[in-house]
Amino acid sequence: MNRFVVRSVMRGLINGRSYCSGGSVGGELAYRSAIVGRSLQLSGQQNGVTFGGFEWRRMMSSAPASVEKATSEREEKSENPVAGESKGKEVVTSSYWGISRPKITREDGTAWPWNCFMPWETYRADLSIDLKKHHKPKNFIDKFAYRTVKILRIPTDIFFQRRYGCRAVMLETVAAVPGMVGGMLLHLKSLRKFQQSGGWIKALLEEAENERMHLMTMIELVQPKWYERLLVLTVQGVFFNAFFVLYMLSPKLAHRIVGYLEEEAIHSYTEYLKDIESGAIENVPAPAIAIDYWRLPKDARLKDVITVIRADEAHHRDVNHFASDIHFQGKELREAPAPLGYH
Repeated sequence: MNRFVVRSVMRGLINGRSYCSGGSVGGELAYRSAIVGRSLQLSGQQNGVTFGGFEWRRMMSSAPASVEKATSEREEKSENPVAGESKGKEVVTSSYWGISRPKITREDGTAWPWNCFMPWETYRADLSIDLKKHHKPKNFIDKFAYRTVKILRIPTDIFFQRRYGCRAVMLETVAAVPGMVGGMLLHLKSLRKFQQSGGWIKALLEEAENERMHLMTMIELVQPKWYERLLVLTVQGVFFNAFFVLYMLSPKLAHRIVGYLEEEAIHSYTEYLKDIESGAIENVPAPAIAIDYWRLPKDARLKDVITVIRADEAHHRDVNHFASDIHFQGKELREAPAPLGYH
């Protein structure tokens, strides 16, 4: 078969040169026909589908189409270099698979600048939530969770003192972990047991994403130092693994600890607001990402941002205490409807 392929290639090359020597339009067409016939004859040796004297092969690769597209783009750019440059600026990323984000605009018609969240994921925080609500420890697990959180707060108070911006950065890097761990484990459980989750997977992942957006906002306001970044890596690594094991052993204890952590977060953000109101911390303009995410007014300030973040923490407090109560009743989370969209 190899000898037959070589002879076919040599015959096509010889015929191609003879056709080329004519120099006429007809000769050029004949030359192209010979090349096409040669390629079809070669490709037919791999696939065995005969049609009209030639064996056709289905092309599984889309490379020829992409090559043709690239060639046409180069020709267009060479003909009109200005148009080519402007086209490159308009299309930031060209995908081989043809996947691109549709054009998204704000309500006022301006382009949506964020890739990390979309307009339909934004919301107005519920500021009417009760910030003073507290779950009183009733049994050993509650008391253990409450004392654990109180002990964990001691080194945080010593290290950050009243630097609430840096404290918030550290707090959010930790607060975004439990929702992700819980959602991931519930996801695996749902796959393993062929059960619905009752919406709790999405609810916990929403919580994790909301906490991450808190961090993205705080980073616009505070730039942590190198040793604070190192501390974040250490604390997050330890906390993730510890919480993972804890959730595997006792989800009700894990959710109760998170509920008490959120209560402490409410207290920290309340102290942050007091320093802003007293003038100890400058009430700077709100970052653009916060204005779009919480649908704040264009003239929103830092005080407005901290207020909505504190409200989010209060909602997370309620969700986790609620989840823990479900487990204490001897039920699974899927047996109670999840508070979806309850930021």
